[in-house]
Amino acid sequence: MGNWIINNGFTAMMLTVWMGINIFLFVWFYLFYDLGEKFFYTRHLLGSALAWARAPAAVLNFNCLLILLPVCRNLLSLLRGSFVSCSRTMRKQLDKNLSFHKLVAYMIALMTAVHMVAHLLNVEWYNNSRQGGYDNLSTALSDLEDSKNTTYLNPIRTTNIDAQQIPTYFVFTTIAGLTGVIITLALILIITSSMEVVRRSYFEVFWYTHHLFVIFFAGLVFHGAGRIVRSQSNVDKHNFTLCKDRFADWGKIPECPMPQFEGGFPQTWMYVIGPMIIYLCERLVRFIRYMQRVQYRKIVMHPSKVLELQLVKKGFKMEVGQYVFLNCPAISQLEWHPFTMTSAPEEDFLSVHIRSAGDWTDKLIDIMQKLPEGAQGPKMGVDGPFGTASEDVFDYEVSMLVGAGIGVTPFASILKSIWYKFKDSDPKLHTKKIYFYWLCRETHAFEWFADLLQVQEKEMEERGMGDFLTYKLFLTGWDESHAGHVKINCDKDTDVVTGLKQKTHYGRPNWDKEFEQVRKENPKSVVGTFLCGPVALAQVLAKKCVKYSDVDPRKTKFYFNKENF
Repeated sequence: MGNWIINNGFTAMMLTVWMGINIFLFVWFYLFYDLGEKFFYTRHLLGSALAWARAPAAVLNFNCLLILLPVCRNLLSLLRGSFVSCSRTMRKQLDKNLSFHKLVAYMIALMTAVHMVAHLLNVEWYNNSRQGGYDNLSTALSDLEDSKNTTYLNPIRTTNIDAQQIPTYFVFTTIAGLTGVIITLALILIITSSMEVVRRSYFEVFWYTHHLFVIFFAGLVFHGAGRIVRSQSNVDKHNFTLCKDRFADWGKIPECPMPQFEGGFPQTWMYVIGPMIIYLCERLVRFIRYMQRVQYRKIVMHPSKVLELQLVKKGFKMEVGQYVFLNCPAISQLEWHPFTMTSAPEEDFLSVHIRSAGDWTDKLIDIMQKLPEGAQGPKMGVDGPFGTASEDVFDYEVSMLVGAGIGVTPFASILKSIWYKFKDSDPKLHTKKIYFYWLCRETHAFEWFADLLQVQEKEMEERGMGDFLTYKLFLTGWDESHAGHVKINCDKDTDVVTGLKQKTHYGRPNWDKEFEQVRKENPKSVVGTFLCGPVALAQVLAKKCVKYSDVDPRKTKFYFNKENF
C-alpha cells in the first residue's frame, strides 16, 4: 500500500474529491427536488422522476464546466510552468489530462442517459395528467390557465391533436425538447467516434465528429430556456397542506388563493461560460501560431516509411520531450495532429519523425516523396510546443526511458540534449544515470535512430563516462533469414542490426530483472520511469514501479510517467 501511494496516492485523492463533489451534487439536488415544498404540486404530477431528472442535470453542469479545461493545452503548459518549483506530483496530474477528460466524458454520458430517461417519463406523465388520466388534483393542476391571475404548472398546453402524438409534438416543438434531442445526438456521435478502434483506424472521423462539441455546448446553453420544470412561487400564501384537497375552492377562499408557478432560471450558461471563453482564447492562440511562417530546413525519408521534417520557425523555443501539433492545409484545413519533437532545445530548428499510421500521414509522406530535391514542402502550421511528462527527466537522479516503435521520439530529444550538455559541460545537469530501452518489431525501425546512439556511445567513451548511458534494444519480431544472418555474424564486435557495440536483444524484456538491476545499482536514488508506448506496456511498468519502490525514504523509489496526447 505504501508503494502504491508513492505513485498513485495524489491521483486517487484528486479522483476521490471529484467523485465526492459529483455525489454531493446529486444527493443535494435530489433531496432539494424530492423534499422541497415549492415542488409539492410538481411532484404530484411527476413523482420521483422529477428528482431523477434534476439531480443528474446538476452533475452535468459541473462536469460540463470541467470537460473543456483538460484539452486547453496552452493553459496546461502555463500551469505546468508555474508548478516547476512545486512537487513533481502536482505536475504529474497535468500529464493525465486526457485520462481525466475521458473520465468526465463518461460521467456526462451517464448523467445524460439518466436525465433523458427521467424527462421522457415526465413528458408522458405530463400528457396523462393533461388528458385527465390520473386523480382530480392532477387534472386541476394541469387545467390551470396561463392568464393574468394564474400561471400554469403543466407545460403541455396542446390538446387539439391526437393524445398519443402529443409527447412527440412536445419534444420537437419546444426549446427544451428540441435542444435536448440535438444535444443527445451530438453526444452519441462524439462518444461512439471516440472509441479506441475508431480513433486509431479512422482518425479523421474522430476529429470531425469531436467538433460537434460546439453544437453540444450551444444546445446546452439554450436547453434550460424552456423552463419546463416549474415550481410554486406563492407557497407562503397558498398552503398546499391545507389546500391540496380543496382544489375546487382555489381562488374562492382567502386560505387557498390560486397557486402560482414559475420556471426555474437557466443556470447552465453560468457554469460553461468561463471554460468556453478560455477555450476560445486557446483557439485564437492556435490561429495566431498557424499564421506564423514555417520554413523547411530538411526533409528526410527514413526506412520503415518514417518521414523526418526539420522545420524553422521564428521565436520558437522548446524543452526536451515536448510535442507540437501540425496542420497541412494541402491535406486538410482543419486537422491538427500531435507529434513529439526529436530535436533538442540546443538546436536552432525543430524536427519531428512521422510514421505512416493513417490517411493523413500517408498523404503527407506521399506529398514529400514527390517533391523535387531541395524544394520547400507545402505550407505547414505548427502549434506548440506543449509540455509532457518527459520534461521532468532531468529532475531525477536516475531515469529509465522506455520507447516502443515510433514511441522513441521523445527520448531522441532527451539523448540529443544530453549530448549537447556534455559537450558544453553544463553544470545544471544533475542526472547521474540513464537507462534506455527501445522495443521494435522490425529491424529497419532501428536504422534512423542508430546514428544518434553511435554518437552518444562514442562521446561517453571519450569522456570516460561509459556507464552514464545504458541502453538495450529489443527486437520483438524477426524471420528465419534474419536469424541465420545473426547466427553467422554473432562473433563480430558490433551488432549486425544497429552497428552498435551493445548487441540487440531478441524478444521482450524481463521487466522484473531490469527493475531489480536498476534498484541494485542505485540503492538510494529516486528513479523516474518514462514511457512513450501502448497502454498495455504502461500498465506493466506502473505495477513494476509500485512493486520495486521502497517505503523507506532513504532507499530506491520509482515514479512512473507516461506520454499522453
